[in-house]
Amino acid sequence: MTQTYAPTYTAQRSWLGRTEDFLDDKGKGAWIAAMVVGFILFWPLGLALLAYMIWSKRMFKSSSCSKRARRGSITGRSTGNAAFDAYKADTLARLEEEQTNFEAFLSRLREAKDKAEFDQFMAEGSRNDDDAQKA
Repeated sequence: MTQTYAPTYTAQRSWLGRTEDFLDDKGKGAWIAAMVVGFILFWPLGLALLAYMIWSKRMFKSSSCSKRARRGSITGRSTGNAAFDAYKADTLARLEEEQTNFEAFLSRLREAKDKAEFDQFMAEGSRNDDDAQKA
């Protein structure tokens, strides 16, 4: 028998809290639309919504951040199956090592590109100096 969780706090929250929950469920676009409507109806209301969105960091949240937060909470959780948990831990460790190696590779690649560009710049500069001295 499975039970579904039904939040009981929604009826106890104020209309402002329920509105905030509603806008959070709809996403960042709903917050921006509410702010624009607020500016149109009464500019201090729109300004207050903008300030609240910045203060609560709703303006700058991205979906990738929330995905990372969810992934972080999932990875630390045990499934109850020891073999699967060991496999998951090994796989995550391997992926993290691959990511570290790839980032190091990209860093070396950028450094090599920067060095090549600098060497080319220096070679062009010395050619220009030689041309100026001959003239």
